Amino acid sequence: MKRPLLGLMALTLTLAAPLRSAADEGMWLLPFIEKLNIEQMKAKGLRLDAKDIYDLNHTSLKDAIVIFGGGCTGEIISPNGLIATNHHCGYGAIQQHSTVEHDYLKDGFWAATQDEELPTPGLAVTFIREIRDVTSEVLAKVKPGMSETERAAAIGKATDKIVKANSNDKEFRGARVVAMFGRNQYLLFVTETFNDVRMVGAPPSSIGKFGGDTDNWMWPRHTGDFSLFRVYASPDNKPAAYSEENVPYKAPKHLEISLKGYKEGDYAMIMGFPGSTNRYMTTYEIDQVLEQDNPIRIFVRGERQKLLWEDMMADPKIRIQYSSKYARSSNYWKNSIGMSRGLRKLDVRGKKAAQQAAFTEWVNADPARQAKYGEALALIDSAVQQRSAAARVQQFMNEALRTGVESFTLGAYINTILNNQKDDAKAAETIRKMGTAFFKDYSPSTDRKVTLRMLQIFADSISTADEPSFFAAVRPDIAGYAATLADKSLLTDTTRFYAALENFDRAQWAADPAVVAAASVAAKDLELRSNALTPAAEKFARGHRLWVAGLLEMNPDKAFAPDANFTLRLTYGQVLPYWAADAVFYNYFTTLKGVMEKEDPNNPDFIVPARLKALYEAKDFGEYAVDGEVPVAFLTNNDITGGNSGSGVLDADGRLIGLAFDGNWEAMSGDIAFEPDVQRTIAVDIRYVLFIIDKYAGCRRLIDEMTIVR
Repeated sequence: MKRPLLGLMALTLTLAAPLRSAADEGMWLLPFIEKLNIEQMKAKGLRLDAKDIYDLNHTSLKDAIVIFGGGCTGEIISPNGLIATNHHCGYGAIQQHSTVEHDYLKDGFWAATQDEELPTPGLAVTFIREIRDVTSEVLAKVKPGMSETERAAAIGKATDKIVKANSNDKEFRGARVVAMFGRNQYLLFVTETFNDVRMVGAPPSSIGKFGGDTDNWMWPRHTGDFSLFRVYASPDNKPAAYSEENVPYKAPKHLEISLKGYKEGDYAMIMGFPGSTNRYMTTYEIDQVLEQDNPIRIFVRGERQKLLWEDMMADPKIRIQYSSKYARSSNYWKNSIGMSRGLRKLDVRGKKAAQQAAFTEWVNADPARQAKYGEALALIDSAVQQRSAAARVQQFMNEALRTGVESFTLGAYINTILNNQKDDAKAAETIRKMGTAFFKDYSPSTDRKVTLRMLQIFADSISTADEPSFFAAVRPDIAGYAATLADKSLLTDTTRFYAALENFDRAQWAADPAVVAAASVAAKDLELRSNALTPAAEKFARGHRLWVAGLLEMNPDKAFAPDANFTLRLTYGQVLPYWAADAVFYNYFTTLKGVMEKEDPNNPDFIVPARLKALYEAKDFGEYAVDGEVPVAFLTNNDITGGNSGSGVLDADGRLIGLAFDGNWEAMSGDIAFEPDVQRTIAVDIRYVLFIIDKYAGCRRLIDEMTIVR
């Protein structure tokens, strides 16, 4: 018997019986796993109860999981607030502390004592303290027949009230109301943020980033992708701004660590903060991704990265300055290449087309459904067509100008300061602080080369009718403009920058060519939004909301998970190998032997540290070896995406066995369509992490504060 769609999505959250085929797919919301997932989780081997994972009134595993920085996951692994996350998640902090004299990216960093742990300004971790369904409150004032604008206004007013009632800035308590299932459901996440986070340990990049861009998104993998930090709190164990009086946070819950390992088929689950998926994407959107979005990103970033890499390889200082920038750009660049490949190879569009055809048939079979959902797909199609041209211009502006030209990036911030800060002294001080951070990781000669290429790309790609106003003066002599910008702008030279701050003249800063360009780009972006993107977004929002609601009603006996949106989720599955292609089989683990086999002294991606080689040759593995080899990485079929980086991989007892850090090349379309046969999570084995901490770094004090099950 089919159940009607309820306003609160009750059929999926309380009544649906999960299908076995859906068990491995899904990034599940913790408050609902007891009703939706626990039976399947136990059938796969879980030995915990749902309340061991999430309990609103008592400590549970969720209290050991944190948002690390702005876009990763970390976990508490000791009673004293020690955090494990990925090396690439801590990369910005490691780079922040690095200099040519103390190159922690190259050499690694290990605090021999607590006093040596490095404060990291700007780095914070956030705990989730409560998750509550507030759909009825949010939608209380939403009425049938409302336009999307009216609906959004009513929802926004209700949301603001809920957030205000559940926030307390003085106590570092925050609140966030998040839409789920295409804005058909709303959940409140109450958070607690700690702003004193200190760097404790990181392997050299030759371990933490072994394989580099060559191996990124690939299996087999041999990367020790981890770093260690610590949360500090006030003496009464509360969140506090950095102070020398702060002490290590006394964590009410931390993850135990297992040295027992795993075998094929063993239960594995991951808790973390997946960033974004689009599992309810239609063919219209896939066409835009394949024909427009990904090709632009791949081309522009590829051109910029070539120039950055040349300078990074030629100068150690520039390598340190641009390592984090390059890594951020390259990661999504390669992701886009793999996504396009996967979408085509796995015929994701064809599968979506079949789903849409079935949906249309179901809708047309009932006049009531026609009235309710009949416009859904047509609205999405129309919205995508309406936004396409403007989105293309906007993407080229973002890739080539806003982020491609560094002086324009700084110019955008300064333009905002000039517009919003009316007090000259305060504006100058804010600009000074921003400039100090900017110039630390800025090479004028590099930016000069990149600027010229980015301006050329923009000129070749965008017509004069679609360009921002400042570009009319650029187009006749791009090389001349780039040279003038480099030689005259306040934002491309520290001497000019700080001299202009001594006698602050607001008009001088506003007239700077980089600020003028940034303001012009912002104005063009506003024009694109007003004329096309915002109207299309309103149309798309209604179509997507109806499409998702219709799919749920059409499949009343299937458990659906909402798209990822950087909220705390759980995914469960097993340790599994896979067939990558005909006659290409990949085992589910790698070992230190593979690191040695991949060594290439002439390739910076595959340098092996001398100390690691010495340990390997001496077979000095301590308690971390299995059958004479140290395990390095392993595979599970867990459903993850960006944001899950650093997430703990837990065994059937909830003990830490690894840290998730990547997906595999064969399933790069996974954010749009889960591919159970080939989609895998790549994780660094916790035994390799401990081996590096203990035997390589000799930092036994950290091992001693962990709870290790042997």
